[in-house]
Amino acid sequence: MIDAPGLSVAPCGPVLGAQVAGLRIDGSIDANLAAALRALLLRHKVLFFRDLDLDYEQHLALARVWGDLEGHPVIKHVPGYPEILDIRGSEGRVEDNAGNHRFQTLDKWHADVTFRASPSMGAVLRAREIPEIGGDTLWADAAAVYAGLPDAVKTRIEGLTATHDLLFDFGDRVAPERRAAIATEFPPQHHPIVRTHPETGERVLFVNASFTSRIDGMDETGSAELLAYLLDRFKVPEYQVRFRWTPNAVVVWDNRATQHYPVADYWPARRRMERVTIRGDVPFGPVAAGPVARE
Repeated sequence: MIDAPGLSVAPCGPVLGAQVAGLRIDGSIDANLAAALRALLLRHKVLFFRDLDLDYEQHLALARVWGDLEGHPVIKHVPGYPEILDIRGSEGRVEDNAGNHRFQTLDKWHADVTFRASPSMGAVLRAREIPEIGGDTLWADAAAVYAGLPDAVKTRIEGLTATHDLLFDFGDRVAPERRAAIATEFPPQHHPIVRTHPETGERVLFVNASFTSRIDGMDETGSAELLAYLLDRFKVPEYQVRFRWTPNAVVVWDNRATQHYPVADYWPARRRMERVTIRGDVPFGPVAAGPVARE
């Protein structure tokens, strides 16, 4: 039992996700409440809060419960707040229905910023402007996905790494004159396909459709076939939870243990979110010794 003072917690499904009520952030977050929130996130992997009207400083304070914060090399931020990303759905990129179909292809199951040497630990996302219908987000449990793999596949991917590349997904959103500099600052990374969660010790499947370009050490055909199979496993509904956004809703998720999918089904309505990203650590595979406690 997690001691969560003043909080009411209701699981959203049998695999992951919990709706949390009673959180109020009037100033600093005390140590007991911070410890309870961290424990709840480790247990449920995604926490959903309704009617949590955060200003910018409160948004940052909530995210700092889990660690230091970071910005993003491509996505724009809120003016004056480099750690708060201003994520606008189709605005500026969709002018007609044909453009909407192209925009929909950009939405994929993914974990955030796995192109970094140290991908993010997690994120705190709040709704600023939501469509009347549509615009849900789904999360999948990457540990459940791994556990559900056939034993032969687990044996096959044990010890393998995969390439994660920023330009694999963001290439069309980076001006041509910036691509060389971006590639130098954020070179492709080679992360274990099976990652050990640093706090729980769970094994998670750590490839995603946005940034994983290939499996290392395999020919192109073999890499593409195996990667496609692994990515398809995140689409299984039994591993997922779906969230319908409402005004002032806030979601916190563990980026090391989940993937998410923002559904692009709301054009021509607008959708605007603000995300604060929590700095993470270097992924390691099952060969490393035991879970590591975060301070």
